[in-house]
Amino acid sequence: MNFRPHNAEEANAIVHLFTSVFADSEGEAEGALIGKLAADLFETTDHLDLFNYVAVDGDCVVASIFFTRLEFDNNRIVFILAPVAVCSDRQRQGIGQDLICHGLNDLTQRGVDFVLTYGDPEFYRKVGFQQISPTETRAPFRLSQPEGWLGRSLNGQSIEALSGVCTCVNALNDPVYW
Repeated sequence: MNFRPHNAEEANAIVHLFTSVFADSEGEAEGALIGKLAADLFETTDHLDLFNYVAVDGDCVVASIFFTRLEFDNNRIVFILAPVAVCSDRQRQGIGQDLICHGLNDLTQRGVDFVLTYGDPEFYRKVGFQQISPTETRAPFRLSQPEGWLGRSLNGQSIEALSGVCTCVNALNDPVYW
């Protein structure tokens, strides 16, 4: 298994991965929604505000993760991990966790201070995320499941250092994702 940043020619395969994985787990409508999100992230996000990593087995992309910039009032370097997809037939093998760790290590080397995510607390705790208060560290929109608001420091500072208004990249700037 090779963990690395994606190549531009893999964008369509990555969009298909997100579409199929979310369709398998959540239904066709969710698959279409998250597939569109992946396409929009590639098409509308400045390269300085987006990191996409893949797990490749042979020549097949079996997992992918996106990190996009979040802006807070206090000028910390913050990214959000979302979305994450692992091929349906390759789940529960640790691929997603290994890919997330790879991405977090790379972001640490790049000087990122914090990474936030919005998802299953049980899964993300396995890679060092902790639940955070949406009233103290605000999301760009009201969260439908506030228990899924999670954060991880990459520089040793307390996550409480994040405060004020939070904005996200355009592709995520829709309450349907929150």
